[in-house]
Amino acid sequence: MRLAVKTEEIACSDSILVTGGAGFIGSNFVLDWLGAGHGPIVNLDKLTYAGNPENLASVEHSPAYNFVQGDICDAELVASLLQKYRPRAVIHFAAESHVDRSIVGPEAFLRTNIDGTFTLLQAARAYFEALATADRERFRFLHVSTDEVYGTLTPEAPAFHEETPYAPNSPYAASKAASDHLVRAWVHTYGLPAIITNCSNNYGPYQFPEKLIPLMISNALQGKSLPVYGDGQQVRDWLYVGDHASALRTVLERGRVGETYNIGGGNQRSNLEVVTTVCALLDELVPQSKFTPHLQLLKYVTDRPGHDRRYAIDARKLEGELGWRAQESFETGLRKTVEWYLGNKSWVEHVTSGAYQQWMKQNYSGRGEKVALGEGRSMTQAGEGTR
Repeated sequence: MRLAVKTEEIACSDSILVTGGAGFIGSNFVLDWLGAGHGPIVNLDKLTYAGNPENLASVEHSPAYNFVQGDICDAELVASLLQKYRPRAVIHFAAESHVDRSIVGPEAFLRTNIDGTFTLLQAARAYFEALATADRERFRFLHVSTDEVYGTLTPEAPAFHEETPYAPNSPYAASKAASDHLVRAWVHTYGLPAIITNCSNNYGPYQFPEKLIPLMISNALQGKSLPVYGDGQQVRDWLYVGDHASALRTVLERGRVGETYNIGGGNQRSNLEVVTTVCALLDELVPQSKFTPHLQLLKYVTDRPGHDRRYAIDARKLEGELGWRAQESFETGLRKTVEWYLGNKSWVEHVTSGAYQQWMKQNYSGRGEKVALGEGRSMTQAGEGTR
C-alpha cells in the first residue's frame, strides 16, 4: 500500500488529536489537559455505548476544544483531521475495552482495536513524513494500552515489566496486543515517533457502570445483587484515572520514542477486597440507605471463561526515567470515586440506557448464584455484572 505523501512541508500547530476522548479514560485526560491549559484538543470519537459527550459538558463551548464524531477506521476522515488541525501529537485511546463483551462479540474488538489502530498509524505516517523537519522532532504518537496483554500472574510471581512476554488470554487482550505490535512495527519500519503505555485497572469518575467499581456502587444503592466472579480472589493493580492522565502527559512530553512505559497505581487488591471497601464507604456515606450493611447484597457467581487470576504492574521504569509517581492511594482514590458517583446519579441514569440493560441481562442471566453472604436479590435483575 503506497502512501500519498505531500511534497510540500507543513508545520505543526499546538493542538493534539485525541481518539476516544469521550470515553472513561479519554474524557478524564481531556479534562485534565484543558484544565491545566496545555493547548487545544481535537477529540475524535464514534460515540458508541461507552462514549458519552456528557463527560465533557464542562468544556463543550471552550475555544480550545473541538469535537468530531467519527470512526477511527475512516481513513479519509482521519487524514482530513490531521491536515486541518496539524496536531503535534496523536493520543490514541479509542478501543473496545470490556472483556466480557469481547467474549460474546470479538469481531468489533478486532475491527476497532486492530484495524482502527492500523488506519491511524498509516494516516499519522503520511502526516509525519510531510511535516517540516523541526516539527518531525516534535511530533509524537502515543498509544494507550493495557496490562492485559501480558496475560496472568501467579500469586507469587513478580509484577509485569516492560520486557514481560505478551500472553493475552481474551479476545480483548489479544486485540490490544496486536495493536501494540503494530505500533512497534511502525516505529522500527517507518520511523514513526511512537510510544506505548500499558496501564493497570483504572477507576474514577465517568467510568461506564459495567466495570466493577461503578457497578457495585450503582447496584448497592438500588438494593441489587453485587455479583462477584468465582471466589473473588482475582487480583488487580488499581490506578486512579487522574494519576493515569498525569502519567500520560509526562510520557508525551519526556518519554523516549520507541519505548514502552508501564503505568500502575501500586495498589494490588482482590475483587472481593474492592467490593468490601466500596460497601464500607457506602455504609459510611449513605447511612440512611435501607440496604445497609451493603455487603449483605454480595453474591458469588459463575466465573467468566479464561478469567486472568492476577495482574500487577512494575512502574519503576516510568518512575526512574521520568520521575512520575501516583498521587492517590487506593483508599483516597476510591473515596473520591464513591463521592463522585453519589453526587452524579443523573449521569449514571443517563448512561444506563435500555441497550445497556439488555447487554447486562444477556451476559449475566445464565450465570446464576454460587454462594450468598446475607440476604440479597436474585441475579435475574437487569443491569448486573462485574469487572
